[in-house]
Amino acid sequence: MQATVGDHLHVHSNTVGASDRIAEIVEVRGADGQPPYLVRFPDGHESLVFPGPDSVVEPSQR
Repeated sequence: MQATVGDHLHVHSNTVGASDRIAEIVEVRGADGQPPYLVRFPDGHESLVFPGPDSVVEPSQR
């Protein structure tokens, strides 16, 4: 998994009835675009994320 600042991290829900979560990547802390990522969710909450197999990086529309 590789990302750049501005990409989106899409975390698919693994619970029935729960929504997927999408966050903007604001900082890449791993080497060469690798995790962990500092992300900002739409509600303004920021978190350091180590994405699992239920996550995908969606490139930004630059």
